[in-house]
Amino acid sequence: MPKLRNPLIDRHSPDRRPRRAAYALPTLFTAGNIFLGYLSILVSFRGAIAGRAGAAEDFEIAAKAIGIAVLLDGLDGMIARLTHTTSDFGREMDSLADVISFGMAPAVLAFAWGVQFVDSGLAKHFQQELFQAGYFIAFLFLLCGAARLARFNVQKNPIPKNPGRPNRKYFVGLPIPGAAGTVAAVVYAFYGEPIGYWPIAVVWLALLGLLGFLMVSTWRYYSFKGLSLRQPHTPLIVIVVGGLVYAVWNYGHTVLPILAAIYVGSGIAIRVGGIVRRYVLRRRVGAPPAAPERQVG
Repeated sequence: MPKLRNPLIDRHSPDRRPRRAAYALPTLFTAGNIFLGYLSILVSFRGAIAGRAGAAEDFEIAAKAIGIAVLLDGLDGMIARLTHTTSDFGREMDSLADVISFGMAPAVLAFAWGVQFVDSGLAKHFQQELFQAGYFIAFLFLLCGAARLARFNVQKNPIPKNPGRPNRKYFVGLPIPGAAGTVAAVVYAFYGEPIGYWPIAVVWLALLGLLGFLMVSTWRYYSFKGLSLRQPHTPLIVIVVGGLVYAVWNYGHTVLPILAAIYVGSGIAIRVGGIVRRYVLRRRVGAPPAAPERQVG
C-alpha cells in the first residue's frame, strides 16, 4: 500500500520543511481571534449606548465573542504545533491578538456591564467614585494582561514560588485567556443583564482586580499544552470531554462560570497548599526540597 503524502510538507525541501501555505493556517485562526475581540468591543459600546432595556442582548453577544476567541486561541497554537509551523511572527501576532481579545475587549465589557448601569438613585458623589474605581480597575485588568503577555514572551523558563513535580507543565500566573474567559462566563451566566445594584458592582470590581493580580502573580496554573492529539487516550478521557461538550452546549449559562471558577481557584488552591506543605516540611528535620517542574510561561 503506498504511503500517503503529507500535503503540508514541501517534498522538494531537503529538510522536509512545511509548505509556505501551511504557515498561514494558524495565522487565520489568530486573525479570527482579532476579529472576535474587535466585534466584542463594538457590541459592548453599542450596549452601553443603547440603554439598560436593550443592553442585555449586546452584552451576551460580546461575552460569546470572547468565549469563541478563547477557543480559537487554543486552536491556533495546537495547529501550529501539529503542523510544525511555529514561528516568531506567529508568536508576536498571537500576543498582539491576545491584547485585543483578552485584554481590551473584556476590560470594556467588564465596565459597561458591571458599572455603567448601576442604580442612578445613589448619591451623585458615591456614583462618581464608583465610576472612577471602575475606570481604574478595568484599566488595571488590561495592564496586568499586557504585562502577563510581555513576561510570557521574554522569559524562557520561569519558575513559580510554589514549584511542584518536574514532569508537569504549568503556566506561571493565570493566563490571560483564562482571565478573559472568566469575565465572559460571568456576563454570559447573567444572560447579559447588566448589574444595577451597587454592592454587586463592588464585588464584580473586586473579582476583576483579583483576576489582574493572578495574571501577574507567580502562582502556577495547569497548562493544557501537554495534551497531544497524536497520542492515544483512554476511553475515560473521551467520555469526560464528550460530557463537557454536551454540558456546555446545553447548560452553558451554568457550566461555563463553574468551569471558570474551578480553573481560577485551582491556582489559589495550589498556592495555599504549597504554603501549608512548606510549613509542614519546616517542622521536619532533613526534609528534601521539592524539585521544580517544567514551566511553559
